[in-house]
Amino acid sequence: MTNKFIIEGGNSLQGSIVPQGNKNEALPILCASVLNAQGVVIHNIPQIEDIKNLIKILEFLGAKTSKINGDSSLKIEFPEIITSKLPEDLTASLRGAVTLIGPLLARTGEVYMPRPGGDKIGRRRIDTHLLAMKALGAEIKVEADGYLIRAKKLKGASILLDEASVTGTENAVAAAAVAEGKTIIENAASEPHVQGVCRFLQSMGVKIEGIGSNVLTIEGIGSFENLKAAEHTIGPDYLEIGSFISMAALTNGEIKIKDVNERDLRMILMGFSRLGIETKYEYAEGKTNLIVPKNQSLKVQTDVHNQIPKIDDAPWPAFPADLVSIILVTATQCSGDILIHEKLFESRLFFTDKLISMGARIVLCDPHRAVVMGPAKLYGQKLTSPDIRAGMALVIAALCAEGESEIQNIIQIDRGYERIDERLRELGAKINRA
Repeated sequence: MTNKFIIEGGNSLQGSIVPQGNKNEALPILCASVLNAQGVVIHNIPQIEDIKNLIKILEFLGAKTSKINGDSSLKIEFPEIITSKLPEDLTASLRGAVTLIGPLLARTGEVYMPRPGGDKIGRRRIDTHLLAMKALGAEIKVEADGYLIRAKKLKGASILLDEASVTGTENAVAAAAVAEGKTIIENAASEPHVQGVCRFLQSMGVKIEGIGSNVLTIEGIGSFENLKAAEHTIGPDYLEIGSFISMAALTNGEIKIKDVNERDLRMILMGFSRLGIETKYEYAEGKTNLIVPKNQSLKVQTDVHNQIPKIDDAPWPAFPADLVSIILVTATQCSGDILIHEKLFESRLFFTDKLISMGARIVLCDPHRAVVMGPAKLYGQKLTSPDIRAGMALVIAALCAEGESEIQNIIQIDRGYERIDERLRELGAKINRA
């Protein structure tokens, strides 16, 4: 298996690109397909390592899968579940497998979840998931290596989540969909991918109100046998779109990002505008395209009274946590100082030492805050990708650096970005797998 990218920096990216399907929507929707014994069809699935591993888990559980019209559409049939114990080896590498808890519990009355893995960006608690399942009537046994969750019958409940957990909300909604009676979930996450899961469940016949808000009301359908066959199309990945915005601006290129969802990008574009990066929309043939023009100012926009601004992440509709690494590397090439505040994960900013080795001027104040002083000329280095988003940030740094960079452990990047080297070469990047 290939294990590194070789990137020659200093080449402007030009042309058009179509964003992949939203990884964070595809994973929980594939998990929610477990609920449906009638079969589902999912379109616009990104061809990434995390998806491939999840499909292996679904087939382990008893799914019959078949591709339709190419690789991006998948038919999933789950006439029966042959086991509700998740495989430890696959689950250990895939954080998204955690959203199998709600669907499996609702379908079989029992699930054993090994401790989920994923990116090493700090502690990622599972407590919210367990509290939601307990509220719906489950009994939970915490073991050294995992969680045994059982419920004879799930019943609707009023649930106040202790945090606006995305995957916790997705699990709670999936389980509540087939519970008896009404469930109200307060402090629910409202990210576009959570909305996508809700719409997927609606296509199965589940009544859900409040989609896009922090209060969801679900009319439980009583049994998975009452669900109907469904079809769903995954929306565009706004995190990948953010990555393309950064690449275009930092290489002084011009990119047209086709078929985007304008509503998903409002806060993201606001974040980039604080770094002097402006975009414009093009409406053509019933589609919305986003254009990143050449010659961006790349100048930090100070707050009132010339105060140093900050970009911080928070639950939707605030700036997304998964774009913090991208916005930080972007700031290294912008004139001025800015504070980047990552509130959610205590290890996400540790990759900044790699940017510093390339020449970036960054002060890591603590695990959650970094002051970036730009612009700084970057130079090619040998680097290792620690996680999906930091890996993409290193790719962006290498694209605008002087000289050649080598990025190892690119399996982390492949987990979240589909054929990224091939697609970037089509835009003029000099990037190859070694």
